[in-house]
Order: sequence, then C-alpha cells, then structure tokens
Amino acid sequence: MQSKNTEKTIKLGKITGVFGVKGWVKVYSYTDPMEGIFDYQPWYINHNGQELVVEVESGQRHGKGLIAKLKNYNDRDQAALLSGSLIEVASDELPELDEGEYYWHQLEKLNVLTVATEGEPVLLGKVAYLTETGSNDVMVVKPCSGSIDKRERWVPYLPDQFVLKVDLDEQTITVDWDPEF
Repeated sequence: MQSKNTEKTIKLGKITGVFGVKGWVKVYSYTDPMEGIFDYQPWYINHNGQELVVEVESGQRHGKGLIAKLKNYNDRDQAALLSGSLIEVASDELPELDEGEYYWHQLEKLNVLTVATEGEPVLLGKVAYLTETGSNDVMVVKPCSGSIDKRERWVPYLPDQFVLKVDLDEQTITVDWDPEF
C-alpha cells in the first residue's frame, strides 16, 4: 500500500461489502458500462481518513453487481476494512471527450443561467448533481447565493433543446428553462 499523491481524483464507485473469504470485495460502479471501472488503475481509496492506493488484480460481473480482488487483500477481514470506501481514480486517466461533450463531474457546481426571461440571464442556482431518468440525464439545480429564489429544479440535460451553452471557463451553463417551472 502506498499513499495517494495530490493529483485530482474523480469518484468512480464504492466498495459496498465483501465477497467470499479470499479478500474479494463487492463494488458499486458509477461508470457506464458498470464494468468500465476496471479499466482504471490504480484505485485511490479513502477509508477512515487513511488514503490508500490499491491495484485491482481481477474484477468481474457477479449477478447484477461487480466483484473485485484487490492486490495484497487476501482474506475477508482485510477486505472488510475497506467496506463503505469510495473508489477514486486520477482524472487524467479518463479518456478525452469530443468537443461539446462533458463528464458529469465537470458540470457539477456550475452556475445555471436561464435566458427564458426578458432582459439579462437569471441565475437559477448551481448544479448539485446529475442523474439518469431513463429517457435522458437531468441536472439537479439547487439554489445558491444570488439565485432567483430558493427552489430546487430538475432541468433535462438536452443540448440544443434546453441546454444552450456550457462554458467551463466561466463556470456557467446557459439554459432555456422557465424559472416558474
């Protein structure tokens, strides 16, 4: 085990429990497809304030979930110590996206402005997180200092329909969204 360095990391999943007696863990993945989490090495694990760097020896689908064997974790008791820990990877391990595509973590905490009002754009709030609904992704916009009101809004993430512009440099997303909705 080694310590994590100071590079930027991205949360890709969570260790949810143990599997068997030989040090395997159950994994909940935020990637799509879920097995994509195994494409990234090493995993940075933060457990009880201790930051660890672990390598995945083997990983596979098991039922509706995933299981992984971590290097140097050879029994159930060792693996159980990691239960509940977040799995992070170095952000520079993520593949580059095409122009106009974004990772969800890039959109979180951006200010959301609407142009559906007369005059200047109005601040609806900040993106707290994104979620899948089945038909499309949705930005959950929570109020912040300077926002038009104290309402939470669920805005469909549909570029060219509701999402007009994403500006990472300005930390803004411009939407066409009625502030009364």
